[in-house]
Amino acid sequence: MKARRSPALSSVALALLTLALAPLSAHADKANAEGRALGHIKNFPGYSLDDNDQAYSLRDIVVDADGSEHVRFDRKYKGLRVIGGDMIVRSDRNGTLVEMRRTLTRAPKAELKPAIKQGQALQAAKAALGGDANGQSPELVIYARGDMPVLAWDVLVVGEDADGTPFEKHAIVSADTGNLLDNWNDIHTAAANGTGKSLYSGNVVLTTNSVTGGYELRDPSRGSTYTINMKNKSQGGTIFTDTDNIWGNNLTSDTASAAVDAQYGTALTWDYYKIVHGRNGIANDGKGAYNRVHYNRSYANAYWSDSCFCMTYGDGDGRSLRALVSIDVAGHEMTHGVTSRSANLTYSGESGGLNEATSDIFGTMVEFYANNANDAGDYLIGEKVMISKAFLRNMMKPSADGASADCWYSGLGSLDVHYSSGPANHWFYLLAEGTNSSLGASPTCVAGNTRVATGSGSLSGIGRDAAAKIWYRALTVKMTSSTNYAGARAAAISAANDLYGAGSTQSNAVAAAWSAVGVN
Repeated sequence: MKARRSPALSSVALALLTLALAPLSAHADKANAEGRALGHIKNFPGYSLDDNDQAYSLRDIVVDADGSEHVRFDRKYKGLRVIGGDMIVRSDRNGTLVEMRRTLTRAPKAELKPAIKQGQALQAAKAALGGDANGQSPELVIYARGDMPVLAWDVLVVGEDADGTPFEKHAIVSADTGNLLDNWNDIHTAAANGTGKSLYSGNVVLTTNSVTGGYELRDPSRGSTYTINMKNKSQGGTIFTDTDNIWGNNLTSDTASAAVDAQYGTALTWDYYKIVHGRNGIANDGKGAYNRVHYNRSYANAYWSDSCFCMTYGDGDGRSLRALVSIDVAGHEMTHGVTSRSANLTYSGESGGLNEATSDIFGTMVEFYANNANDAGDYLIGEKVMISKAFLRNMMKPSADGASADCWYSGLGSLDVHYSSGPANHWFYLLAEGTNSSLGASPTCVAGNTRVATGSGSLSGIGRDAAAKIWYRALTVKMTSSTNYAGARAAAISAANDLYGAGSTQSNAVAAAWSAVGVN
């Protein structure tokens, strides 16, 4: 069953003053940033939608070089978690409030008397999505991704899809009617100093760990990231070890070959985020995720799981897909972890499409960052792992895959999130490369409620590095869990203004590229 599409929500940017990023002179004190932000929430209830029934828990703090603080909170109402109630409080170097960003449209005022009991909610979730609760009780919450916050049950059901992918699905069941209001999956899929001999990237350098009798495929320099062999099973697995520190043989006949790709992709992604964006690991806490390769039999997919903080890769079915361990797939999957630790874009509706697009965007950027002649950077997703087709997704013209949308239109949120990602992927390509890049021409969208681009407008790109920095800032300090495409446009423009100045070439290009994919 498809999730019911939530009404469109636009990000609320309550600008109180204009702040340009300045050279460092007095770095903000993170230890006190939370208290300052909480003070602003209480002092400006018209902006925060605060009242005495609400409380806040810290999710993240980002401090700019000039001392500006961006403090992200999750919200509770009378002790209940508010889904879609998260908020970012921005203060300048002196602690003065600059803006609050939220997608919540009304303060929660729901009655806390559910007509539907826990057991009924569980049965409704299982009937709609399958799976089982696995011993976990439904949680009473406030669901605020729509126009009016309502009382609901968050029911977690776990199971396995037909292709063998495990699922951890949240069913949001109305506590008044028992209807399914929304659902999403915490398993985020992709559609689909030793020497490593990889499947896709040639021979590469790996940082490994010395152990008694040899080495293990663990990287102490990158948060102790490691790779385990699932041996075509869905449970268990053991870390790869080797006696001579030479891993794989460039062929599938050696199970370590795929492990090399996974470990190499993880190292590249770690380095990209740290060197380019200053992020120390996926959760920005210096801790590494881990890889599981050779998952199940003929499993033709890959996924990120937040619960294990790990990436899982199948060997493919041998007909349409090979082992899904290419550089861009690795970057894609790890970026789901970055998203979950920042904007936490809910994996349904338009926010789900933006979640997937974010992984495609940064998976592509990791591929360019790698500068590997065996897998050169491009705007195709998964081209190395495909057998029957040329790619999983195409950012230059997303509709080329036969399912994705090039342009925003009113029904976009009802698509599978891998396909509603299309307009954001298309936007990023136009922003970075323009309409007539040597990498490929990209059509623009014309007026009208159409999902396929047919226009011939002309845009100049600002370069992929600048585009990526804008989108990373939008993700980490502007967007909230329910941000939709209109909110993403506002967030990206605000991020460009912060980095390059209001009215700058970059900021104007961001707006023009969104308009070129139908987001105005």
